[in-house]
Amino acid sequence: MGSRPMSGTGIPAKLVVEGVSKRFTSSRATVQALENVSLTVAEGEFVCLIGPSGCGKSTLLDIMAGLTTPDSGQVLADGKRVEGPGRQRLVMFQESALFPWLDAFGNVMFGLKLRKDLIQRERKEIAEQFLRLVGLEKFKHAHVHELSGGMKQRVALARALAPDPQVLLMDEPFAALDALTRDQLYDDIQRIWMESHKTIIFVTHNVREAVCLGDRVVLMSPSPGRIAQIFEISLPHPRDINSPDLAGYTSKIAAALKGTLEAVSE
Repeated sequence: MGSRPMSGTGIPAKLVVEGVSKRFTSSRATVQALENVSLTVAEGEFVCLIGPSGCGKSTLLDIMAGLTTPDSGQVLADGKRVEGPGRQRLVMFQESALFPWLDAFGNVMFGLKLRKDLIQRERKEIAEQFLRLVGLEKFKHAHVHELSGGMKQRVALARALAPDPQVLLMDEPFAALDALTRDQLYDDIQRIWMESHKTIIFVTHNVREAVCLGDRVVLMSPSPGRIAQIFEISLPHPRDINSPDLAGYTSKIAAALKGTLEAVSE
């Protein structure tokens, strides 16, 4: 398929979205979820997608994952067209989606079924390694109902990381958590990202969260979903969600977000 495309930074592109459009049709209405969306994500980059409800953020994430097929355009992963789900691109949703009949260790082991190259002993070692990585080694035998909301998301994160995907697609994974738990997870996800060099695409409604985590923040506008503006966040990682250094970026992006909403309402 030719040479692998490059990002604007000169780093090889991990994901390339080319002219993607998607329409959903029901008996009552037709909704243009995305229209001619193009985006290049560099290898190892942390990109946050933000925008109002109905702007197509989650639809775009699903298309990147291969869970939804675009009506036109394409997504390339390492230069190859995405035509369905794959182990190299795993999704972490807002709900932890853990299996209640399995303990934390069993849930992470389930994700490792995708690794056909491993024997059982290796799977167990990897599951224990990633439970340690998210700080839950002491809770490996706890069942889902025994875990707090934040602990469930940590297990879900360990399960997503254990198969060693190259791209982690995260759809508002911290939205339902309390502020203190979210703050800790912001620290955790940055630490893990910096250690693992994974490419992360992170969907959020929270502007400050996006500024805290992302190398770039991609603002989407609704009706139909398009990329309105892209912001480079030139702050070193790790970042503190409560740092005043985030304020300038947050204000600028919030103002742009407000502008997209006003444009739709006119």
